Amino acid sequence: MAAADGRHGHPLTIGVDIGGTKVAAGVVTPGGRVLARLRTQTPDRSRNASVVEDTIVAVVSELRREYRVRAVGVGAAGFVDERRSRVLFAPHLSWREEPLRDALSVRLGLPVVVENDANASAWAEVRAGAARGVDDVVVVNLGTGIGGAVVLGGELRRGRYGIAGEFGHMTVVPGGHRCECGNRGCWEQYASGNALTREARELVAAGSPVAEALRQAVGGDPALITGPLVSELALKGDRACRELLEEAGGWLGVGLANLAAAFDPELFVIGGGVSEVGELLLGPARSAFARGLTGRGYRPEARVVAAALGNQAGLVGAADLAREALPRGRRRRRQPRLGRARW
Repeated sequence: MAAADGRHGHPLTIGVDIGGTKVAAGVVTPGGRVLARLRTQTPDRSRNASVVEDTIVAVVSELRREYRVRAVGVGAAGFVDERRSRVLFAPHLSWREEPLRDALSVRLGLPVVVENDANASAWAEVRAGAARGVDDVVVVNLGTGIGGAVVLGGELRRGRYGIAGEFGHMTVVPGGHRCECGNRGCWEQYASGNALTREARELVAAGSPVAEALRQAVGGDPALITGPLVSELALKGDRACRELLEEAGGWLGVGLANLAAAFDPELFVIGGGVSEVGELLLGPARSAFARGLTGRGYRPEARVVAAALGNQAGLVGAADLAREALPRGRRRRRQPRLGRARW
């Protein structure tokens, strides 16, 4: 059994990243290296919240069979309170006022920190990824929905109630598509994986001849279309799928322009599964961002770049947040400023 990072003797921690469709967990060193990783599907969202909790306990317990860890960090796709203990609301899961930290601490017998998944990803990207050395950053993660995080002056900004960065639920189209959060016209209904899937399915269902490759790929059944499939065909050159990504990128740029007006960051970092198509999405996003930027032509324009740590960012960040929460005698020196920390 491995007790700690062999080079420095610092404690290992486990990071868990929970999204609308998956639970991923990994054993992470203080240097950000993932020693072991497990991934499973998120249980049916219609079931009791305890089922998701059981899944977390199962993957953490499996990893602990080979590694001695000191704490667990959980990045959850939802509203997490300011004490980083309760999931107040998770649009894509069944958590409502869920005391996740205490429940997991009791079952695992370890210290647990719960953080919004986008905040966890941002923590990792600023410390060791695409935003390293930048003090004013907005991170936008495009997955099942849209998550976000704000780092200003080198510090992660959670807000008074812990809910800052829920950009996906900004209204961009009043009266638009219904969102799982209860409102209409939320940003994530136009620039997320769910939005990409919906538009592709509608295109095939309409019998459009431009969607022939999509139709063939799913045997004529629109219900089988997924965001990753659209991305795969787009990367292979399918014109319809590229147009769908271009449209999503345009909506992404619209939202970024709004965020620039609010936060004036130096850098936008775009992560999440949808962003893996790279310039097919980011190119249209930059163009729409430049067109929608307030005072365009008379102000510096933030850069828009892809995240560097891929789908491991959330669990890496959550693991490090858990390490930072350990008592001083059980971890390295605390480094509260994200922008100043070094791995």
